[in-house]
Order: sequence, then structure tokens, then C-alpha cells
Amino acid sequence: MLRISELKLPLNHPEPALRDAILARLGIDSGDLLDFTVFKRSYDARKKSAIVLIYSIDADVRDEAAVLARLAKDTAVFPSPDTGYKFVDAKPAPGTPRPVVVGMGPCGMFVALILAQMGLNPLVLERGKIVRERTVDTFGFWRKRKLNTESNVQFGEGGAGTFSDGKLYSQIKDPKHYGRKVLTEFVKAGAPEEILYVSKPHIGTFRLVKMVEQIRAEIIALGGEIRFETRLDDIYVSEENGVRQVQGIRLSSGEEIATRHLVMAIGHSARDTFELLYERGVYVEAKPFSIGFRVEHPQSLIDVCRFGPNAGNKLLGAADYKIVHHASNGRSVYSFCMCPGGTVVAASSEEGRVVTNGMSQYSRNERNANSAIVVGITPEDYPGHPLAGIAFQRELESRAFVLGGSNYDAPGQLMGDFVRGVPSKEFGSVVPSFKPAVHLTDLAPALPEYAITAMREAFVAFDKQIKGYYKDDAVLTGVETRTSSPIRIKRNDGDLQSLNTRGLFPAGEGAGYAGGIMSAAVDGIRVAEAVALAMAA
Repeated sequence: MLRISELKLPLNHPEPALRDAILARLGIDSGDLLDFTVFKRSYDARKKSAIVLIYSIDADVRDEAAVLARLAKDTAVFPSPDTGYKFVDAKPAPGTPRPVVVGMGPCGMFVALILAQMGLNPLVLERGKIVRERTVDTFGFWRKRKLNTESNVQFGEGGAGTFSDGKLYSQIKDPKHYGRKVLTEFVKAGAPEEILYVSKPHIGTFRLVKMVEQIRAEIIALGGEIRFETRLDDIYVSEENGVRQVQGIRLSSGEEIATRHLVMAIGHSARDTFELLYERGVYVEAKPFSIGFRVEHPQSLIDVCRFGPNAGNKLLGAADYKIVHHASNGRSVYSFCMCPGGTVVAASSEEGRVVTNGMSQYSRNERNANSAIVVGITPEDYPGHPLAGIAFQRELESRAFVLGGSNYDAPGQLMGDFVRGVPSKEFGSVVPSFKPAVHLTDLAPALPEYAITAMREAFVAFDKQIKGYYKDDAVLTGVETRTSSPIRIKRNDGDLQSLNTRGLFPAGEGAGYAGGIMSAAVDGIRVAEAVALAMAA
């Protein structure tokens, strides 16, 4: 097979035009093109009236070597890389206790899946419930304000990514094509095959639920064990000649389990587990994250702003956006986790605190577009302790709870009122999607003054990037604080084990090494390989 990249065709091109374009690019006759598949399809919408589709094609041609030699100077034609997954060659030493994986989000799920596929029989511990029971609890919170602190948007099978837009793309470097392994496993578990080739694949919450169940079933069928509603309550670490080594764990049930290979794939909201790790001497440091609000516009407005007369085209789908503004006070304000045709959701995991997130279904057909608009902050904004970022998040979430009415309603404000600094009294044309409800107020007390000042400036500036973005009655809902983990559980670059605790493998978003479903799953594959090699040592 050979790969052709940057093959451009009009948005509404007829189906035969793609084959004709391949023939023309390669300079071959029709009979010499034996077969082809679309490896990737993206679009260029910079000229709204003439949007272009951009293809990468894998083609099977007659006398491939001669074609490649003739086109040697064409950097867009080259042999197709091998993207198949190769398992590491590692067999555990006799008597080695099985590996334990804490957390069943995207990272932990792929750690467990790879270990199970290698025959290493992992034990997975998940503090929350199976995904369908978790969904009942989460929807119950949204409808009845009854929060289960162990079963919600943050905790439970599938992790926080289950209640999201289900984005399956990332900007991480991936020289070993681990991302392809992730997408292939998702398709095997029931995802639509288009995620293998569209440039910005996504799945949506309801489809993710079914896929998570299928992957769970495969892990178990291959010899893995998964225990739900089981929290990690302690870690046993030995120390000899200055070397710390994991020896075992204690569960919330009181059961003790021996292990020398412990993967911490705990997600960005397992604050009690962060505290446990710190108390047990595991090296932890504060890291930057971001804070802000969810912003809702009519999806139709974003579609027209991005696609012009091509808004509504099925190949394009609901439009997204990515914007950034560098404010005069030195802060950066940017869009995060944009959800086309989605809803703003209650993502609390602790009593008396309000947190927002965004979610979309596969269809992305809800009336509003929403995105977090956030301000970057660093440990200089919450100095004094490695876990100070957690306390900072909690303070902002508690403020939001009070501003919303102390009943899990979220505080909100219209964009125009926010910029002008006056409380909002009633909604305009944009109806907020957050449940239980949005309580209109003044959002200025919800965040530090530097963040409010930067965001007021940014909303006006964003209108120059997306005409119509500064919409007087667009709705802001607060607060967004769980953009990423407030800590990093540092690990060695080579064996991916904790800097100061052998046998402990920090993994995924909670450890500070991923952000989103795809990067977390890819990190899970890397950590699974590291565990397998460590078990064989």
C-alpha cells in the first residue's frame, strides 16, 4: 500500500471524483488502481463559500515500487506506515503477584485491556458503579439534586469521559500509532467505523456506554477481574536502603491485596486519593490548570459563523470552534472542551460544591453549542503546598454552590451583563441547558478578579475571531474548575514508575500525563507496556 496525503476535492464532489483524483495524482490508468481506502478525511473551511475536503488515501496499485520511484520527489506520496499494534515481549517472573489497576476510566480501561490481552490477568478497582447504574445516579442528580459522591460524572465505569462530547482526537505525539489501536478497539466495541478516518472523531455519551460495557466484557473474558464500588483506602510501601517499593494495598472493604505493580489511573477528581498518595510519601507536585465558565450560544449561530452557506452540510456536521485571547493583564483566555450541539452538565462530586462540564451525544443535534472559556492559572496563584490547587478548586466550587442558591443550581449570567458588570435578571433568546437549573446572578464573585477582568476583555475580542460570538444574551454558567488535574504524580521517563516509589505507575489525566479520552487511553497503553516489562524484570 502507498499513502497519498493532501488530496483536495470540493465539499460536494461526486463519489467517482475521489477515484479520478487518485488516478490523476499517481499518473496511472484505472486498471492499475487495485483498491483504496480513506485513511483520513478533514476539511478546510477558511473560505466558507468554497469548503474543501482533504483526504489521505491508502492505495493498492500495480507495480507500487515503480510508482513510488517515479514520484520520489512528491512528499505527499509515500509507503503507507504500518499502524498495527505490536505487543511487547515480556513474561512475568514466576510467583509475581498480578498487577492492580486503580480506576476504570479511559486510561485504566486500556491499561487493563492491554494487560489482559497479554495474559497478565489484571485486577481493576473502580470506586464507582458499573456504567448503567452510574448513569441512573448521574441523571438522578441532574433531575432531583440528589448527589451520590461515589457515582457521578467524575466517578464510575468509563470515567469522566463518559459524560462528555466523546472526542477521540488529540495533539499528542504518537510515533508508535497507539491512537490507532485505541480507535480499532473502540470500533470492535461498537463505535462507528467512521472514527477511523474522520479528522475529529467523536462518539457521544450513549454510544460510549455500550462500548465501555463491551470492553469490560473482553477484559473479563481474557482473565481480568473488575471490582466496582471498591475504593483504594491505603497503600503499603516498604523501604530498604533508601529504595521505596509498593508491596500491597488495602481496600474500602478492609481486604488487603499483595501487589508490586500498582497503576494509579484515578482521574482528575480523586482528591482523597491524591491526599493518600501524598501522606504515604509518593512524590507529588502542583501543576497548572484552568478555571472559568461554560458559555452557550445557539448552535445555528456557530454553524453559520464557521461554515457560511454550507452550514448544515451532513459531512461537516455541527460546527466547533477553538479560540484564544491574550489579555492585557497577562492572562491567556481560551476555549476548552467545546461541545457542538450539546448540553452543559452538573459535574459535582463533593457535597456543597457546584462544577460544570460539557456533554454531547453522537448526533450533536441539541439547540446550543457550549464550550468552557477558561483562564490559565499556575501554582503561583495557589502557592504553599503541592495539594494547594485542590483547596483552590474547592473554594471556587463552594462559592458557585452559594451563588447558585445552595441547592446545586448553577450560577449564571448573560454575556453582555457580565462584560458590563451588572447582575442578570432574565434570560433572552438562549435557553440554558444545565440541570437542575441556572440561577441568574452576578458571576464576578465566582472567580478571582484577574480571571474576571481577562474574560470580560476576551469575550469582546472573540467577536473579531467569530463574528457574532459576543452575543448579549449568550449564557455563562459557572464554574469550570476540573479542566485538568491540579497535581502531577511525577514518574520516570523510561520505566514510567513514580520518581520515588518503585512499582507505582502514575497514569492518565489524574497523574498529570493526559487530557481527554484519546491521550488518556494512549497513556494507558504505554503504562501497560511498562508494567509488563517491569513484571518480567
